[in-house]
Amino acid sequence: MQTQAAFFDDLARVLTGAMGMAQGVQDEAKTFLRAQADRLAVELDLVPREEFEAVKQMAAEARAEADALRARLEALEAKLNAPA
Repeated sequence: MQTQAAFFDDLARVLTGAMGMAQGVQDEAKTFLRAQADRLAVELDLVPREEFEAVKQMAAEARAEADALRARLEALEAKLNAPA
């Protein structure tokens, strides 16, 4: 009975070690894949999401300003062309 308990203790230690090693391999794989994705993003000259959103907001504001200026110009032209 004593040898069986020792066997199971040893088996538990081996399995715990294997799980730790598997976790380490998983962490290394994640790190490697993240580095490869970052390298690919740099090679493809991709912009970060934050920068994209900032430029998108600037474009929307510029479009709104252009629309307002267009309406103002049309109103001024209408006044200018109106009979006196």
